[in-house]
Amino acid sequence: MVGMFLLMVIMGWLNIYAAVYNEEHQSIFDLSQSYGKQTIWIAGSLVLALMILVIDGKFYAAFSYPMYGAMLLLLLSTFAFSRDVKGSYGWIDIGSFKLQPAEFAKFATNMALAKYLSTLDIRMQDMRTKITSLILLGVPMAIVLLQNDTGSALVFGAFIFVLYREGLSGNILLLGFLTIVLFVLTLLVPKLQLFGIIGGIALLFFFLIRKTRKNIMVIVIGALLASSVVFSVNYVYNNVLQLHQRTRIDVLLGKQTDLKGAGYNVNQSKIAIGSGEFWGKGFLQGTQTKYDFVPEQSTDFIFCTVGEEWGFVGSFVVISLFMALLARIIYVAERQRSQYSRIYGYGVASILFFHLMINIGMTIGLAPVIGIPLPFFSYGGSSLWSFTILLFIFIKLDAYRLQILR
Repeated sequence: MVGMFLLMVIMGWLNIYAAVYNEEHQSIFDLSQSYGKQTIWIAGSLVLALMILVIDGKFYAAFSYPMYGAMLLLLLSTFAFSRDVKGSYGWIDIGSFKLQPAEFAKFATNMALAKYLSTLDIRMQDMRTKITSLILLGVPMAIVLLQNDTGSALVFGAFIFVLYREGLSGNILLLGFLTIVLFVLTLLVPKLQLFGIIGGIALLFFFLIRKTRKNIMVIVIGALLASSVVFSVNYVYNNVLQLHQRTRIDVLLGKQTDLKGAGYNVNQSKIAIGSGEFWGKGFLQGTQTKYDFVPEQSTDFIFCTVGEEWGFVGSFVVISLFMALLARIIYVAERQRSQYSRIYGYGVASILFFHLMINIGMTIGLAPVIGIPLPFFSYGGSSLWSFTILLFIFIKLDAYRLQILR
């Protein structure tokens, strides 16, 4: 895990250098440029990693709740000290640097959830456990939403995979997936047709299953819930989502073509990635990158540089490296004797997986643009430091894998 972390950080650093390369400032250590500043963030992340490895592993389990509370206070402090950064109020200025507390809230929430679920006599099937878990996840998520940072808020939804591993019914995951599908279909298909489809599926189930009172009630309630989702979509779409969010969804679903406006980023991103073809154009040879056609190309759209300069092969290597890291984290999590360490490990994997899928998905037009970084690759100190802390706490916990942490 340490080796893969170092390799991805170095690869990310080189891609940031290529994304914002300036011929007048060719040194990668030039602190006046983003790639020079990233050097400071990388050095800081290595110091953080060493500090985490030096601290006794039992500290993290013992102080999970205090760290969670401290991060909530830090999140709340943004309402008093933050300034508007592209519509979001989740940044705090510290000298010439900006800190994003939402990034650090992820590992703190992971620690608190692991602490709670590892408590004796906690069972995921109990309603009290479900409600408490949702509160632990929902409080930081709500605060981040109030900061107008929808992307970071959605990341907390990734913890659903942790709850599933700990015993949450797979029916809830299926219900969530079907709700998302129904939401999308409601935006694309006329309501009358959708009601007809729902009714047809309900009748099909009625004829296929045993006609007991319980089964009939499940079919009726399911059809009513699906119909209520269809009715509520327009309200949520028009009154809850903001204009730029609605526009991005319309562009993603093909309902609107705005290549010079809301669809510009994704269109230029796909051009950049596609132009890399199989082998790529080579390091510092990306024309879309070099001439700054892709906005935010060193942060949210850093994968464009990978695709353009290193092509399909480079993209495959990067994605494979992430998959290998995720597989390793899950393997290590499963060998933990301590339930706390296992749950925390699954939280690490869930957060990284969500970031990977959404970030790359939005660069190739398969997910809406919600502005979340690619772990270890995107420019920025808050994201790099938070992912470093997230991963290395787990590496430290693995050193205590034969012990039960409380």
